[in-house]
Amino acid sequence: MDIKERFDKFVKDSKRVLKVSRKPDRTEYLEFAKITALGILVIGAVGFVMVLIGQLIGL
Repeated sequence: MDIKERFDKFVKDSKRVLKVSRKPDRTEYLEFAKITALGILVIGAVGFVMVLIGQLIGL
């Protein structure tokens, strides 16, 4: 498979994905926002605890 065939396949696959994609409605968007915010909070809390433990044991 040469470069042109691979590029054509990529363009064809990209067009197919864009045809089936859609804009999320309000409830779906808010659900994604809540999940993302929760993930950010969890990662921040884990980082905070790691720094706190490091400070307590003197690293």
